[in-house]
Amino acid sequence: MDKQTILIVDDEKEIRDLIEIYLSNEGYETIKATNGVEALEVVEKNHVDLIILDIMMPKKDGIQACMELRKTKNMPVIMLSAKSQDMDKIMGLTSGADDYLTKPFNPLELIARVKSQLRRYYTLNSERPRNDNVLTLDDITININTREVKKGNDLIKLTKTEFDMLEYMTRNTGIVLSVEKIYENVWKEEFLESENTVMVHIRKLREKIEDDPRNPRYIKTVWGVGYKVEK
Repeated sequence: MDKQTILIVDDEKEIRDLIEIYLSNEGYETIKATNGVEALEVVEKNHVDLIILDIMMPKKDGIQACMELRKTKNMPVIMLSAKSQDMDKIMGLTSGADDYLTKPFNPLELIARVKSQLRRYYTLNSERPRNDNVLTLDDITININTREVKKGNDLIKLTKTEFDMLEYMTRNTGIVLSVEKIYENVWKEEFLESENTVMVHIRKLREKIEDDPRNPRYIKTVWGVGYKVEK
């Protein structure tokens, strides 16, 4: 199998070089960029499997770059930030990132998250049964093979994580799912204080599929328990 390519975006050379060393030791190809503008140019000209994206950068920061990227691209994005407050994490995830790591970080933890995101994006998708490739939720159609979601005839653009979340919840229509259960089945990781992560992605998903996100028709909140999808 061809080597997977990781784009490292950070305005600090030392951090770019450090991440490159660890990724190269794991067999990944790397491309480096110093700001959001360069990152978007790289993605347009090269195949990239995953992006490690710093938030605080000149010209175009990580939040802006991620939002622009999500208009057309769906590869996993892991955000890096020196800020550790919940609102900073929420902003990063809301912009379309799939994961968030606070600086200073353990490079081995970053590598573990890279592997987890790539495994979810490629390996797990390739193992989906072929005879179960279309799910429906009233007027919403979810095509597992093409990873396309349509509401009526309108195509809805979802991030990888939003798609995985919608698929998982739709496969469990009518069942109340706890935040912990959603996280562990979508992120394929142990749930460790990740309630905000799930909440942000539920909110973004509602904004895209609901006619009135404040009065959701499909994704219902079961207060004190979790969420459930209803047809």
